[in-house]
Amino acid sequence: MIFVALGDTEAIGANCHFLKLDGTGLLLDVGLDPNKEGPASLPRFELIHRQLDWYVDHAIVTHAHHDHIGALPVLLREFPHVLVHMTRATRQLAELLLPASARLQRKRLLEGRTTFSPLFDEKQLEGYSYLYLTHEPGEAFNVTGLRGRAPISARFYFAGHVLGAAGVLLAHEENGRRQHVFYTSDTNLRAQAILPGGEYPETSVDVLILESTAGADPEAERTTRKLEEERFGEAVRRVLDRGGSVLVPAFALGRAQEVLAVIDRLKREKVLPASVPVYTAGTMRAIADLYDRTRLTTPRIDPSFEVFRVEQRRFPRKLRGVLEALKEPAIYVLSSGMMFERSLSNQMAQLMVEDERHGIFLVGFSKEGSPARRLLDAAAAGAETVVLEEQRGPQPLRCEVARFRFSGHSHRRDLLSLVERLQPRHVLLVHGDEEARQWMADNIQFFYPEVHVWLPRSGEPLEL
Repeated sequence: MIFVALGDTEAIGANCHFLKLDGTGLLLDVGLDPNKEGPASLPRFELIHRQLDWYVDHAIVTHAHHDHIGALPVLLREFPHVLVHMTRATRQLAELLLPASARLQRKRLLEGRTTFSPLFDEKQLEGYSYLYLTHEPGEAFNVTGLRGRAPISARFYFAGHVLGAAGVLLAHEENGRRQHVFYTSDTNLRAQAILPGGEYPETSVDVLILESTAGADPEAERTTRKLEEERFGEAVRRVLDRGGSVLVPAFALGRAQEVLAVIDRLKREKVLPASVPVYTAGTMRAIADLYDRTRLTTPRIDPSFEVFRVEQRRFPRKLRGVLEALKEPAIYVLSSGMMFERSLSNQMAQLMVEDERHGIFLVGFSKEGSPARRLLDAAAAGAETVVLEEQRGPQPLRCEVARFRFSGHSHRRDLLSLVERLQPRHVLLVHGDEEARQWMADNIQFFYPEVHVWLPRSGEPLEL
């Protein structure tokens, strides 16, 4: 088996991993790096082109977050014969989110916010959908390549991360022995507000490709979801009682729907007033509709719950409307979760950060250097100012800032428990910054010294 990370492995960027198994070439995820633009945001597909005996027969997309699926149209333009496997819900999300990405890229160019041409357009996307094959968790499917010397079967396992997310188990014969490779992708062992915890193979595996997002976050393992939701409710109520509003920057897929479910419970339990307005916007609302339409056909804690049971107002399109809305206490659930510049959450934060009545509450992962991380670090350090947009420069930091761990990722002790459960011979650590991967590696080697631990570097082949 040959493994090559085609995206960045020392930070959370473009997730894309090439596997060569007995002559078959597979890609695990095909993401874009959300922190970069143009060709620099793509996986390094040229590494495959350079090798005469490397091919891509199949791509397996584990879920619809941009950093896992965003480069799929570019892959299919360069390798038009590749078959793409995903769950049905992920396909539905892809058909919503990829056109939205194309429109955003075009808009950025027209507005002069980038010099890079769009990586793909909506018309190109129309020609690729026949290559999408859908499979439900537990259903076996074949991913053997044309040059494959032995059959390779695959099976999805519900990952507990976001709607449609799945880990994948690959099984093949090698030297007369059945071999198993399990790729967790982004995974969550524990239940959230809407989604139950993930499911995993009953069999042991030879190779475990394991995410390590929370490897550098000791606080995540010291709290519980219930306590975080209670703390969130108390903090939101505190802001509303003093006449302020709360901004919750959230990823449009996953975090936003989970936050709305938490708000629904807090309203029903009278922790929050039932009358407080909740504002949402754009793609987030379309995703919520898909959550509701699939509630009976995908894993749920409560299949009767509908995201749109939470009364939501459309976020105003004009600044005048936003300023008018801010005159009364409200909750704003807006993307992006990391508050990237020009996003609605970033623009709203600029309006709220200087007013001590308001609160900005972060509920997901914040990458180093992102505006969300700058805000958290500034608040923790007691800084008087924060830069949310480079062009605007420093703003007075007067609002309340807090972080709540509503992550869709497993904390690091749960990830270690997966090593215990699956008993791999090899663990490849991906999807985490260097500190997170190193903590995971050190602890796996300490508790399971018989396991070979690998820290893949982008573009460097590993032969296992």
